[in-house]
Amino acid sequence: MSAQRAAARPGRLSNAAWSLGVLCLVLAIADAIAGLFAGIGYRLDLWDYRDGIGALIYVFWLAAGTSVAAALAVLLGTFGAWRGAIVTGLIALLIAATTAWVPWSLRQAARRVPPIHDISTDTVDPPQFVVVAGLRRRSDHPVTYDGPEAAAQQRKGYPDIVPIVLDAPPGKVFDAAKSVLAGMDLRLLDADPGHGRLEATDTSLLFGFEDDVVVRITARPDGSTRVDVRSKSRVGRNDLGINAGRIRTFAATLRKKISSG
Repeated sequence: MSAQRAAARPGRLSNAAWSLGVLCLVLAIADAIAGLFAGIGYRLDLWDYRDGIGALIYVFWLAAGTSVAAALAVLLGTFGAWRGAIVTGLIALLIAATTAWVPWSLRQAARRVPPIHDISTDTVDPPQFVVVAGLRRRSDHPVTYDGPEAAAQQRKGYPDIVPIVLDAPPGKVFDAAKSVLAGMDLRLLDADPGHGRLEATDTSLLFGFEDDVVVRITARPDGSTRVDVRSKSRVGRNDLGINAGRIRTFAATLRKKISSG
């Protein structure tokens, strides 16, 4: 009798591993879909962006718990010597861990940067939005600059965001800046060479958040050209450093484009 029980244990263990792995896989897929729909629902105007972001908290905890359970399924499958249970558990673990990593990484990014969303190379006289002003909804942030408090936080968090000075005429810089914006996959809204102004919009992948960019190009007395860039989110308090990163990318690409010809 004891020998029969001993022989039966691996089968029960394998069945438990298989059942747990399948359950974890179902939960992992459902949670991943819920995470995606948190952003898609905002895009479809089904709920406010705050509700979508708030849902990611629950998505994270469910994914984290599913990851632990999936790891247990893999462990049980290993002891039960059932390859199917191991594979199912590993797939569930991969999906759940990836789903948990997305909101976790966003949270970590928010903690590393100042809670601002209006970044400018000139915080004293920031470039002004013109065309964008007619595109923002009442629920969006106004196009006016966020003021001294945001400027102080920017100087502390992003001391490298400064005006771009180039040894090239304004016309050449304007054309190069327009090309750079297009290369960054931004949607060009306005290009006014007479006033040296470019306006464009960037849209995020999941939630469809829109950030507006304005570029101001002015000639300097010494023959060089000064470029100021401002990037501002339409919604949200903390931009996760995306606006500053966008300005850095623009500045580096523009300098390279001008220097190469």
